[in-house]
Amino acid sequence: MPTEHNNTIAVAMSGGVDSSAVAALLRAQGLEIVGLTLQLWNQRRLAGHEGMPESVQGRCCSIDDVYDARHVAEKLGIPYYVVNQQARFEADVVRPFVSEYLAGRTPIPCTLCNNHLKFDQLLITARQIGADRIATGHYARNHYDPARGRWILSRPADYTKDQTYFLFGLTQDQLSRTIFPLGEMQKPVVRGLAAEAGLAVAQKPDSQEICFIPGGDYNLFLKAYLDEQGEPMPDTSGELVTTTGEVVGHHEGIQAFTVGQRKGLGLSTPNPLYVLSIHPDSHQVTVGPDDALLSRDLYANRLNWISIPELTEPIRVTAKIRHRHTPAPATLTRVDAETVHAIFDEPQRAITPGQSAVFYQEDEVVGGGWIT
Repeated sequence: MPTEHNNTIAVAMSGGVDSSAVAALLRAQGLEIVGLTLQLWNQRRLAGHEGMPESVQGRCCSIDDVYDARHVAEKLGIPYYVVNQQARFEADVVRPFVSEYLAGRTPIPCTLCNNHLKFDQLLITARQIGADRIATGHYARNHYDPARGRWILSRPADYTKDQTYFLFGLTQDQLSRTIFPLGEMQKPVVRGLAAEAGLAVAQKPDSQEICFIPGGDYNLFLKAYLDEQGEPMPDTSGELVTTTGEVVGHHEGIQAFTVGQRKGLGLSTPNPLYVLSIHPDSHQVTVGPDDALLSRDLYANRLNWISIPELTEPIRVTAKIRHRHTPAPATLTRVDAETVHAIFDEPQRAITPGQSAVFYQEDEVVGGGWIT
């Protein structure tokens, strides 16, 4: 149930307009604010290495973002701290990302970061500096429901900025100590608040790339990172095959593919072919027509429940299988304590192992897990 909180709130400041607007908004409300930025990755670490681009523009958590966050804190007159979490970020986010890709799955590092690092470490640091709550610039809503005795996570007013897909791993304790001031706001209003507060980041573009992968070339990052670590790139080369087993080509490694991919197959065919599935044991990549990507069900494990304590009987949900996917109606059934089975009313395209499946009832997040 809700607990009494003190008047000090730690704001997770990324250097972007959203978290900066949150700091300005809470400061204007007369609350005691402390700014925190997690230093997660050395943006120059692999720049130019093994063909990696030199530019670090457009990524979250860059050194420029730290400078912007510090400038906002100075403008607002609030204490500001940078917390170095590079070692933990590499262990909990980067290494699992590398391992998943080499195993033929497609992980989501931003979700891994939220689940295993950001909220956990921010709350620990907040307590150390006398704050028992954190505020973030995520577009989401949360509240306590006394009837269920649970904290509820819901989609924001601005559906176009909905970030609940990346937050399904938050625990009840984390939700009880987190506030999302932008949950009821539209993005243009947020920019307006930042402008009114005189913040230079008011018109700063949103970051688009994963913080440690400039240019978005995952395969290039894997090569550069493993080379830096003195580790050989595993030989996962193999065959491109059809659903009937016919060999139609060869590839240089399963890590270069994801389900639904069309480009980069190296095949010339009358009709477009797409990656249907990846087989890490045989190193085969199955390709086929677009309609073969449609599937009626998925299994997910490593579950976290939010609006319910656990799944005990089949329930109706809408399930989201990627960030830009429109939640689709499905029936969710427990397989065992670690696994659920979702059966969609209509086939969904490119259900991808390694991605998250997040389950909703109307705007509420029921819970989520990782597609197997």
